Amino acid sequence: MRYRTLGRTELRVSELGFGSWGIGGTAWIGADDDESVRALRLAIEHGVNLLDTAYAYGDGHSEQLVGAAVRESAETVYVASKVPPKNWEWPARSGVRPEEVFPAEWIVACTERSLEKLGLDTIDVQQLHVWSDEWLGQGDWLEAIEQLKRDGKIRFFGVSINDHQPENAIRLVESGAVDAVQVIYNVFDQSPEDALFPAALAERVGVIVRVPFNEGALTGAVRPDSTFPDGDFRNRYFAGDRKRDVWERAQAIARDLDVDVDRLAEIALRFCLSHPAVSSVIPGMRSAHNVERNVSAAAAGPLAEEQLAALRSHRWVADLYH
Repeated sequence: MRYRTLGRTELRVSELGFGSWGIGGTAWIGADDDESVRALRLAIEHGVNLLDTAYAYGDGHSEQLVGAAVRESAETVYVASKVPPKNWEWPARSGVRPEEVFPAEWIVACTERSLEKLGLDTIDVQQLHVWSDEWLGQGDWLEAIEQLKRDGKIRFFGVSINDHQPENAIRLVESGAVDAVQVIYNVFDQSPEDALFPAALAERVGVIVRVPFNEGALTGAVRPDSTFPDGDFRNRYFAGDRKRDVWERAQAIARDLDVDVDRLAEIALRFCLSHPAVSSVIPGMRSAHNVERNVSAAAAGPLAEEQLAALRSHRWVADLYH
C-alpha cells in the first residue's frame, strides 16, 4: 500500500481508503454485517488506514461498524465522518441559509453523536455532508468547527461537495478554512480537473475521491438486464435506459484501451489515482473479495499517459440521480 499526505495535514493516508456508505444498511441494500466486518478487517490488514463514514449511513450503523474495526486494530487508522444537513436535503439548494442547514449547535451535537456511535474520542476528519460556497462568511458553522478542534473532538475539517458540483467549493478551498474536500471524480465525471484540483493543489487542500466506479457502472457489472433489491437507490440511479447506456459506454472504454471488461474496475480506480491532487480514493467495499480486488488495483499504480489520454474522450458528466 502506498500513502499520500492529506493536503496540509500531517496525516499520511492510504491511496486506497474504505468508503462505508454501502455497509450502513440503507440506500445500498443487501450488506451483511459479518461480511462488512471481515471486509473492514481485511482492508486494515492490507494497509488501508482511512475509513470514511457518516451518521446518515444507516443512522449511525456504518459508524458503529467502522468504530469497532478501528478500536480492535493495533494499527493507526484514521476516521472521516460527516455531519448531516439539518434539513436533510442532498444536495444543498441554492438560496438556503447556513442557519437552516448547519447551525453551530447542530454541528456540535451531531459530532458528539457520531463520536458516541464510533466509540472514539476524536474524529480525524469531520466533514459537512453537503456544501454551498454561498455560506462563506455567513452563519456560525465555522465557529463550531474551530471550537470542536480546540476541544479535541475533531482534528481536521472537510466538506463533502455536492454531487457533480466541484466548482461549488472552490471559494472555500481558497479561503483557507478547509483541510480536505471530498468529491465525485471518475472516468465519466472528470470535471474536478478543470478548476477544483488546481485550486486544491495551490492551497494544499486534501482531496478524497468518492464514487470512482460511478456506482458500479465503470466496473462493467451494470448490464442491461441487471436487477437490484427493492428499496436500493440504484433502481432510481439506473432507471429507464441508463443500464444499457452505461453498459455500452463501459464496453467502449474496454475497446479503446484494448482490455477485457473484467479489468474496468482496476482501470477506473487507477485513473483516479493518476491525478496528483488526489490524496485517497474511497470505493465502497462490502465484501472481502472487493477489498482484495481494489488493493491489487491500487498496487498497480497510476495509468500510463497513453491510457489516460484515451480515457479523456469518455468524459460524460451525467447526474444519474435525476
